[in-house]
Amino acid sequence: MGWVFILMASMFEMIGVVGLKLASQQKSLKNNVLYVGGLCTSVAVLYQAFAYLPVSVAYAVWVGIGTAGAVIVNMIFFGESKSLSRIVSLSAIIIGVIGLRAVS
Repeated sequence: MGWVFILMASMFEMIGVVGLKLASQQKSLKNNVLYVGGLCTSVAVLYQAFAYLPVSVAYAVWVGIGTAGAVIVNMIFFGESKSLSRIVSLSAIIIGVIGLRAVS
């Protein structure tokens, strides 16, 4: 159940990051709700995962998935660079998350 909470928390983190990007471009209630609501919900769900997983693993995986997800979302929806160095770095994050999951 803890891994489900981590995935949910990571999804909400990505929603919060999209809201942050949109709010930085155009201040609106909708964008601010996405930003604050997404990140607050993400932390609340992450907190629930701590009941099932070690904090160090849960937090590291949450950060890794959220970071990788935010990079991918920004590449797809906001036209950020898709350079080889970014793809290689993103792959390293994903491999690290998989590694933590495999040994936990």
